[in-house]
Amino acid sequence: MTALKKYARLEASALWRGKPDDQRREVIVSIGDATLTISDMQDRAITHWSLAAIERANPGKRPAIFHPDGDPGETLEVDGSEVEMIEAIEKLRRAVERSRPRPGRVRWLGMAISVATVLAVAVFWVPGALIGHALTVVPQVKRAEIGTALLERIERMSGAACSDPAGIQALRKLRARIGTGPISLMPGAVGTSLHLPGGRILLDRALVEDYEEPDVAAGYALSEMALAQASDPLADLLDSSGTWASFQLLTTGSLDGETLDRYAEKLLTAPRALPDDGRLVDTFRTAEVRSTPYAYARDVTGETVLALIEGDPMAGGNPRPLLSDADWIRLQAICGG
Repeated sequence: MTALKKYARLEASALWRGKPDDQRREVIVSIGDATLTISDMQDRAITHWSLAAIERANPGKRPAIFHPDGDPGETLEVDGSEVEMIEAIEKLRRAVERSRPRPGRVRWLGMAISVATVLAVAVFWVPGALIGHALTVVPQVKRAEIGTALLERIERMSGAACSDPAGIQALRKLRARIGTGPISLMPGAVGTSLHLPGGRILLDRALVEDYEEPDVAAGYALSEMALAQASDPLADLLDSSGTWASFQLLTTGSLDGETLDRYAEKLLTAPRALPDDGRLVDTFRTAEVRSTPYAYARDVTGETVLALIEGDPMAGGNPRPLLSDADWIRLQAICGG
């Protein structure tokens, strides 16, 4: 310690008392290697005080009175005239104090790191873990219930799904032919198409009323199925609704109405996603459906859907009919118009 070297040969006279009842004795005080040496007038050491364990009984006052840490009965009184010795002891005490470990600071630092770690886990890991667990344990029947609940909320904004009995029968035949989940024809507000948890697909009535063949409606239904296969719709619901929704679903088996209302509104207002062209062509191939009518319905110029036109898996072929002419007419009339 630099301060020790500076004061290594410093000495001063002082009054020392070993016990509260003892008489004070005149002594010589010198600074040694990490100790304060107290000697009698014949230069015989009486005691040694550790510099790391010296306390001052009267800070700022003269004469300065020091004692060992924890033993205020043993005192060393340094006269005010011994300015250099008093300043040396004080400086050494401060230097030792600064060099001591700060368990409190270390403890607070450790606590801060622990809290930060917990918060990081809560923010970055827990939400994903909860969603992942929910997707693993929530059964298909529960997903279907959530999809039905979302459909009811969408119907409040778009109107009830079209329900002409003959049209419903034709729609079921189309669904069975292309291999999708349940399909509902909506009177409006859904844009072109949507998909919900549980596999339900919503199609706008215009997709059957404004086209001459069922391939367009079938194409949009297959597009939604491809999107659902690429990204679990329940995962999107939980991710957009926050950690509480995942926790609620895992603990109660359901989602509250406010969560479903917000997500239904998001579905109707958010920009529509499009599936990967390669995946979509494969989906059309599996269903044996032409992709060209759907492609031109998306872009009448064909410029942005060239991959779907050129990659039409049924081009030059003779795919099975999607519906009979009679069923197609019934489907076009499903909304009563």
